[in-house]
Amino acid sequence: MDVLRAVLVQDMARALLLAAAAFVLTLFVGAWWVRFARRHKLGKQIRIDGPQSHMTKMGTPTMGGVMVVSTVVLLTVLFNLVDRWSMLLPLVVLVSFAVLGGVDDWMTLTGSQSRTYGFTVRYKFWLMMAVAFIASLALYLPPPFGLGHEGKLQIPFVGELNIGPWFIPIATLIIVFISNAVNLTDGLDSLAGWNLTLAFASYGVMTFLAEPRLTNLMAFCFTLVGACAAFLWYNAHPAQVFMGDLGALALGATLAIVALQSQQWLLLPVVGIVFVAEAVSVILQTGYFKWTKWRFGQGRRIFKMAPLHHHFELLGWSQVQVTQRFVLVGTVAAMVGISLALLFAAPRPSERADQTPLTQVVETMP
Repeated sequence: MDVLRAVLVQDMARALLLAAAAFVLTLFVGAWWVRFARRHKLGKQIRIDGPQSHMTKMGTPTMGGVMVVSTVVLLTVLFNLVDRWSMLLPLVVLVSFAVLGGVDDWMTLTGSQSRTYGFTVRYKFWLMMAVAFIASLALYLPPPFGLGHEGKLQIPFVGELNIGPWFIPIATLIIVFISNAVNLTDGLDSLAGWNLTLAFASYGVMTFLAEPRLTNLMAFCFTLVGACAAFLWYNAHPAQVFMGDLGALALGATLAIVALQSQQWLLLPVVGIVFVAEAVSVILQTGYFKWTKWRFGQGRRIFKMAPLHHHFELLGWSQVQVTQRFVLVGTVAAMVGISLALLFAAPRPSERADQTPLTQVVETMP
């Protein structure tokens, strides 16, 4: 009973306290950042060809991801890093992608010529690929060079599978894809923030129920949940601040790292179904337009506008309707993802036939 309490109470208590601390601290940092961004006119630029309802957002402070990144880094370094060095990997990825996104945001705000600084879209993409590749190596290689995951993953209905060195290129592409997918989703107030909160909470539950239990990664996930929830305080419609590339790229890449590190990355398209749908809509729209332009001499479109949330806006849905309905889809998808992780997880030692089932232990507790 003492062991059960230590596992179910102490570990979860630490994670939830970190989530609460991240929420409160991000609220304070967010209040300061909104004032700072307004004072220095760090305002968002809006696409002219986008929905006209978005024009009212012109000049809204951006780069709000700094409030989430700074809080998560601070709390993780103070309470979830010493003797838990595996947390260095998601921290490094979080900061690295935040720097890349921050540079991109700054150049957009200042109207700098990309070629002057050598920071073109293609250059940024290859920098992201480089960081993702190094992170994938760190996951794959054995200690002391890496975390020694050896390409293992959990497959629903099948069990554990080791894909070997193929893990490295696959993981690299996943990190870059999800990072950009979150960035594409960050086009409506609260849309990316809500779905990130749901996704990190889902992986927090999965890591808590994993075998062996990934308590440090669980605490990291819930720290992100608290920080993302506080960001929503300022990003609720009408938004006082936007996440920017700084936040979207960093949090998307970190979500991918959490999924890969937990070996439950096959469930990422389920848990992050909104992110995947947004990115796929852009890929389909761009590919179909280029193909029809080559085939018929005039480009055609599948959607009224991509990413997908703009398509529904142009169909007549309000921004709040799109966000709420996408979040509802994300909520159901998160529950499905957790259920798949639970139903097809390896049995715990306490659940084996030669030991007392966990349910009996719980039922006998006073």
